[in-house]
Amino acid sequence: MAETGQQHPLKIYWIMWGALFVLSGMSYATDFMDDGALRTFLILTFMFLKAGGIVLIFMHMGWERLALKISILGPPAALLVLIWLMSLEGAYVEDTRVEYYGESTFEPREPEHH
Repeated sequence: MAETGQQHPLKIYWIMWGALFVLSGMSYATDFMDDGALRTFLILTFMFLKAGGIVLIFMHMGWERLALKISILGPPAALLVLIWLMSLEGAYVEDTRVEYYGESTFEPREPEHH
């Protein structure tokens, strides 16, 4: 008895493989750029595009129901929002300390050798 099931065409896997190859090359090209916001933005963009493509195609998330997508992708998205909120709070706390107490005058000393 032959089993029936869903079969994805191989062409989509080859296209994704090619896209990953191109994105990896572009990501590698950022190593030759000067440090700065643009380089960081490009590295993160290529990273998210590659990870999204892998999850979508190779992990078959593109063919799943919306409820399953949300249950799997929702918690990491919530963590990213919480990390963003913590970074905002950290910047606020640092700015407040500088405003009320001034710049730090702490200078570390060399350890004393006995």
